[in-house]
Amino acid sequence: MEYLNWNIFYCRSRYADMLHDKDRNVKYYQGIRAAVSRVKERGEKAIVLDIGTGTGLLSMMAASAGADFCYAIEVFKPMANAAVKIVEKNGFSDKIKVINKHSTEVTVGPDGDMQCRANILVTELFDTELIGEGALPTYEHAHRYLVQEGCEAVPHRATVYVQLVESRRMWSWKKLFPVHVEAEDGEKILVPPSEMENCPGLPSVCDIQLNQMPSGDFSTLSDVVKMFSVDFSKPVQSASTCYRVQLEPVKSGKAQIVLSWWDIDMDPSGMINCSMAPYWVKPTSALQWRDHWMQCVYFLPREEPVLQGEKLHLTACRDEYSVWYNLQKAREGESRADEEQHKADVCVQSPVCRCRAHLLWNRPRFGELNDQSRTRQYIKSLRKVLKTDSICLCISDGSLLPVLAHYLGAKQVFTLENSGVSCSVMEKFFKANNLEDKIKIIEVRPELLKPSHLEDKKISVLVGEPFFTTSLLPWHNLYFWYARTAVSSHLASNVTVLPQSASLHMMIVEFQDLWRIRSPCGICEGFDVRTMDDMIKDSLNFRESKEAEPHPLWEYPCKSLSEPQEVLTFDFTKTVPEHCLSTEGSVKLLRKGKSHGAVLWMEYHLTADISVSTGLMKLSNEKGNCEWNPHCKQAVYFFSSVIESEILSDPSAVEYAMNFDTKTGEIAMDFKLL
Repeated sequence: MEYLNWNIFYCRSRYADMLHDKDRNVKYYQGIRAAVSRVKERGEKAIVLDIGTGTGLLSMMAASAGADFCYAIEVFKPMANAAVKIVEKNGFSDKIKVINKHSTEVTVGPDGDMQCRANILVTELFDTELIGEGALPTYEHAHRYLVQEGCEAVPHRATVYVQLVESRRMWSWKKLFPVHVEAEDGEKILVPPSEMENCPGLPSVCDIQLNQMPSGDFSTLSDVVKMFSVDFSKPVQSASTCYRVQLEPVKSGKAQIVLSWWDIDMDPSGMINCSMAPYWVKPTSALQWRDHWMQCVYFLPREEPVLQGEKLHLTACRDEYSVWYNLQKAREGESRADEEQHKADVCVQSPVCRCRAHLLWNRPRFGELNDQSRTRQYIKSLRKVLKTDSICLCISDGSLLPVLAHYLGAKQVFTLENSGVSCSVMEKFFKANNLEDKIKIIEVRPELLKPSHLEDKKISVLVGEPFFTTSLLPWHNLYFWYARTAVSSHLASNVTVLPQSASLHMMIVEFQDLWRIRSPCGICEGFDVRTMDDMIKDSLNFRESKEAEPHPLWEYPCKSLSEPQEVLTFDFTKTVPEHCLSTEGSVKLLRKGKSHGAVLWMEYHLTADISVSTGLMKLSNEKGNCEWNPHCKQAVYFFSSVIESEILSDPSAVEYAMNFDTKTGEIAMDFKLL
């Protein structure tokens, strides 16, 4: 079973995406050919070390380019086994040795894994942040123990670029904005605690498909600047360090965000270059879609007003695995020694969340809480259901609904929090707004709620967004229904539940690019990698992997081929039934295109006439272009035809069957193209 689980891991990783990355593969092949040629021109044998070989593709490129021998290192056993099969299938078993070890465990010598040190180092150890997968310590060890001094390296170097921007949208992923509420006794302004205001947030990178960010959602304040480079042909240091550049804003504004990406030169001259630059940096270049390398969004510790033309210092600090940024005004007359000392001082402090809100709410959740139009929908709904004698209970993780309910006139408000973190955050929130004696926090699971927690009162209004931090797929927030069922004995007979119900919606789509992560590759740069395709396909045959998977579709454009369709409903005014909820039917395809899969999302009906969607926000009927809720991940079910590369040319409809298991809260689904 362990092998099957690794299969599933690889299926859900981005191997297929990498094999489909034509630009990456071509550039690597060009770089490897050039490196082998340089070594041969020196009259040396070309001995290649390929760390993190995966399918063995780069080693096969090297062998095909004339390398005398390749050592291909792969730590994950199922992948190493696949690499052995792929290498053998392509006829390179005599030139490539697959070593199933971590590179730091590889030995060199007559009785070692490698007979001698390599003179060509080939790797693909990079993530969107460049160093997040441990590239630096791996290179450091390889240069010390596994490769010759002055070796060739493919890639030869990596360069990280940055650009300073102002963006209310991206800044809303880091901090909470004040919320304005029109109450009976005048406007109330809900403010975040000062601790939250000044918190640097989490050190983890925010990696996104920046090419899907509309130009109107950010304003560039600086030119693109080269932040730092790493030469992989020389010994690499993984110890923490800082880099500093001087910037002059090209316009005045609020510096909030550092956008970052990198490129790699496959050769010393930089003629063979693979770039992650977004669309506005290279507007004339054709963009290669890829999901394994994207772009980074870094949040400055605080918003800094900047003026056009003033001198600024941007400092990038890094440890072995992550990078963070600080911005300072340049000091007039600052000496080199002062500058270095200031740089060192900046370096010390890595971002650590002190307010705990960044531990409770992820970045999309911050964006959701800052969505004013969404908040207005909840305010409008609460106005309809609250009375002056309402006893209100909120069940959601770290929600602002208890505060809204209090401001809108509820007599008493309780909030059920599932964790110590959410309790801590809400306590600080209530205290900052002088509400600590107005709203009672109850830290207990719904099934353990006692009358004494509610001061022996019956709940007349039960509310939830619903939002729970453990939810991955859209329907996981139906936990609210289970919580509502668990607290039934504490509800008044005429209780109002908000939302009153929910519905599951579905639509058949053609993806612009996302389909590539599940599509077989077959032949990659002339090498047969169908063993990997079979491995992915086999893993998808297990029930565990035949389910939908979460994706933020605002980052992944698609075209609707059908109308959106409601397929299941959930009535929160009643308890969860004992029996399963099932449905089947068919959806007609209205537009021509490749039916890659179904997208599913939830809609919550707050009242009879007010709903909020976690999925489709807008649909262009002419072209079928979709606009998705940017704060939520939607569920994507890829049809088997994508995996088998046998997409029907012109299906007319899709049959579906859904089963909601009320015991587990999971939805099993099946689709058939007609």
